[in-house]
Amino acid sequence: MKREEIEKIREAVSCAAVLEQAGFAIDIKESTRRAMKFRRASEIIIVTHDGRGWFDPLSEEKGDVFTLVALLEHLSFPDAVDRAGELIGYNATPVVWKKTSANVEPVDLTARWHARRLPGTGSRAWRYLCWTRAIPAPILRAAISQGAMREGPFGSMWAAHRDNAGSVVGWEERGLDWRGFSTGGSKVLFRLGGVDALRLCVTEAAIDAMSLAAIEDLQEGSLYLSTGGGWSPRTEAALVELLSRPDALLVCATDANRQGDAFAQRLHALAAQHGRRSVRLRPPMEDWNEVLKERKREKARDENRERRAVSPSTASREAVPG
Repeated sequence: MKREEIEKIREAVSCAAVLEQAGFAIDIKESTRRAMKFRRASEIIIVTHDGRGWFDPLSEEKGDVFTLVALLEHLSFPDAVDRAGELIGYNATPVVWKKTSANVEPVDLTARWHARRLPGTGSRAWRYLCWTRAIPAPILRAAISQGAMREGPFGSMWAAHRDNAGSVVGWEERGLDWRGFSTGGSKVLFRLGGVDALRLCVTEAAIDAMSLAAIEDLQEGSLYLSTGGGWSPRTEAALVELLSRPDALLVCATDANRQGDAFAQRLHALAAQHGRRSVRLRPPMEDWNEVLKERKREKARDENRERRAVSPSTASREAVPG
């Protein structure tokens, strides 16, 4: 089958339709518009990305509609493509979401933020950040102490975006199989580090900001920032206010790709517009978290080599005859 045909099937068939055909039912009470939970006896599948993606919260399994069909029916990829193709035109039962009564005030962002608990040692969000993303515990504790972290649902983390007055106006949401931003929230800036710092390090994600902070050992006089991948008028206004500090330096620490370079150029222009210095700090890999994870892997390899060098060989541990 040609790639174009495969892509057509991938776009036409929802993971929700596959699950419904396989006998799964949606758990509406534990679902959101962006993460729908389906159950079949003890099995659970979460459907994301408007039905185009899925993951199993009880294992490492995840993927698209084809990997889902292959998992459920124990098929090879070509057979899974053919099976999914048979479902073109079949739509899952529409989910009816209850609208909030017009007379009821929606829960405000601040209340939603404070309703979530802080990440604790060994919690799911802690494991995700420290184990999967290689964020060192001292950096995570610093973010928690500055009020920048919360436990999200399904083992995800929430990273606060605050305005220059210090109010939480939204948060980045990241997990093993989840990437989003708070519903109804505004992207301004995630902040970690010195409140009055003059060295302003701008990244595209809170995890990258924490990763750079870890690589630089939370450098004194630095404020590590994330725009959450956006550039809203409020983000620009917040950056301009930070740049109003005398001798401020804008460090463009965006990703090492075309989008990151374009973002960096925009930051350079903003600094020049307000008479401030700027430099490009380009990660040697795709982003700062990849750099941090590679450093962790290198450290583990070095430690393994050291252990092998120190540990005597089996032959040398044998007793000498007589």
